Amino acid sequence: MSASVGEEQLTAVFHHIDQHEQTYLDRLIEYLRQPSISAHGQGIAEVGEVLLAWLQKLGFTAELKPTAGWPMVLGRRIEDPNLPTVMLYGHYDVQPPDPLELWDSPPFEPTIRNGRLYARGVGDNKGQHTAHLFAMESLLAAHGKLPCNVIFLLEGEEEIGSPHIAQFIADHQDELNADLVIISDGPVDHSGQSTIEFGVRGIVSFELWARGANQDLHSGNWGGVVPNPLWTLIHLLATMKNDRGEITIDGLYEHVEPPSPLEREALDKLPVNVAEVLAELDLARLDMPPERPFFDRLSIWPTFTINGLHGGYNGPGSKTVLPCQAVAKCDIRLVANQTVSDIMDKVAAHVQHHAPEVEFVRLGGMDPSKTPIDSPFTVPIRQAIVAAQGKEPLLMPAMGGSLPNYVFTKTLGLHTFVIPYANADESNHAPNENMEVWRIKQGIKTTASLLLHLAQLS
Repeated sequence: MSASVGEEQLTAVFHHIDQHEQTYLDRLIEYLRQPSISAHGQGIAEVGEVLLAWLQKLGFTAELKPTAGWPMVLGRRIEDPNLPTVMLYGHYDVQPPDPLELWDSPPFEPTIRNGRLYARGVGDNKGQHTAHLFAMESLLAAHGKLPCNVIFLLEGEEEIGSPHIAQFIADHQDELNADLVIISDGPVDHSGQSTIEFGVRGIVSFELWARGANQDLHSGNWGGVVPNPLWTLIHLLATMKNDRGEITIDGLYEHVEPPSPLEREALDKLPVNVAEVLAELDLARLDMPPERPFFDRLSIWPTFTINGLHGGYNGPGSKTVLPCQAVAKCDIRLVANQTVSDIMDKVAAHVQHHAPEVEFVRLGGMDPSKTPIDSPFTVPIRQAIVAAQGKEPLLMPAMGGSLPNYVFTKTLGLHTFVIPYANADESNHAPNENMEVWRIKQGIKTTASLLLHLAQLS
């Protein structure tokens, strides 16, 4: 336990959390029964009102802030302007539950089986941001006040790509004046060990449309005469990534930098058994290049993925058709110093040069984000996790996926940390999403410890 946080402070709040473990679990279950599917607009308004009342009961000045889409839930509790201010971010929207037939229990009827709580949104993100709320409730019950100032921000559109958060953050900077941002989202390491993630990769999504004749044609009568849009896309895609695993879009690696010495050290300490990963996924090998370390692939290199290639006949049996159009759906994961606008322009230029007849359709994107590992907040965050969990966390320079953290690091200039609470096999975005029950209480204790430790900073 760190010297700066009194043992009695942690003991009191941990005791309160232990005493109310079942109550917190029951309340989370009730919360999970309420759908909030941003893609469909189902339950968004109702869950927003629930969260608003929750924050007001905790003594926050809280509002549902409108955007051009679904509203933001914003709460502020300022104990003392001289204390540090921690912003806690999460999202209250969830993924659609489809396909329903693959769920072992209904997605909005939370069910406990074998020590896990199954429900849509339990790991992503309701079970994790309620850990923040229950922690603050426990701190207030144990000590009568929060140890630091807290800004609580929940988004209602994260699962549809956070299309309006950038404008919201830019427009409300005066209400978001914090010292750092903490996000609990995603899974812990596959080893079960907690992580501190200092960055996220960005993403650009786009489509490539190739068109041939004005209708599908007979492949015997017209093959070799009429251009085949599927071959057009295949040849274009072959100019964008080679068989050595290198992305060959002109200039794409221009701003990619090698890891710093601290990042290199952290990456080398991350545990992985590649043979087990291959066996679990029924793979014979990792993607090219073979010499690239496992976590380097997820943290410091951009990726180019063909999400789908569609055209012509896909039904049973044979149909000798020459398709009239084809589409490739693609994404590129971005690393620090790359931007959506620059990469989109580079892809557009590459397509124009290699296949000018192909239509390039920009679908959207999200910039990457990065916080230095030697941030002044790293030490108290590590101490807080050890105090709550009894074990050192792993340090991850960047997670493989994407979150809108760039609005905090770039627009607000705040160091931003992702500290996941969910198990590695939470099945978020898939049927049977789940969270190990014991991790719920651990998340509550970890949040309380984080706020107590960060409060010691001047």
